[in-house]
Amino acid sequence: MTRRPLLRSLLPSLLVFVALLPFAAAAATPQPALVEGTDYEVIEGGTPFAPVKGKVEVVEVFGYTCPHCAHFQPTVSAWAKKNAKVVNFIPMAAPFGGSWQPYAQAYYAAQVLGVAEKSHDAMFLALHTDGSLPLRNATPGEIAPFYARYGVDQAKFLATYDGPDVAARIAKAEQFIKRSGVEGTPTLVINGRYRVIGHDFTDVLRIADQLVARERDGKTR
Repeated sequence: MTRRPLLRSLLPSLLVFVALLPFAAAAATPQPALVEGTDYEVIEGGTPFAPVKGKVEVVEVFGYTCPHCAHFQPTVSAWAKKNAKVVNFIPMAAPFGGSWQPYAQAYYAAQVLGVAEKSHDAMFLALHTDGSLPLRNATPGEIAPFYARYGVDQAKFLATYDGPDVAARIAKAEQFIKRSGVEGTPTLVINGRYRVIGHDFTDVLRIADQLVARERDGKTR
């Protein structure tokens, strides 16, 4: 029985190992330290929106009519799912008035009716991809058929849209957005204490990762 020398038999595995070394080193490279005022702002006296014990809250203030939010949605959704064990992720529709307002009310109506999560991605697509909903001057009557696809009676949607539960949710969102100093979308707020800045979506999530770790580990600002 012929046997190859041990080194020759191990050579393919060694080559693979050596080839992977740069990737392993890159994965282990520490992230740049966060800089207040560049990467994030501290929210003085800030508090979480709806704290959950054992989790770090991450609020995403968004607008359905915002194209940047539409582009961010697949990325931030995947990030939230990946971090679900440690992060309580809360999408928050910004009631900024104008074209923002009808869809903010629609989002909170969908929350009350129990269809917000499963219709969330589709709403962005309806507005920014297939154009089946108007970006401007939308009426409740134009929006109602969209939620009918999720089993919501249109009359019930319209009643909820203008009802007290939605009004209360909008008021609560407005209070949080104001005290957190949010002026645009999409914006991430970490545990009510930090407002993420960042120069692109990848950078925003890098900063969010580090702030979540900071909060989880109980480190000081």
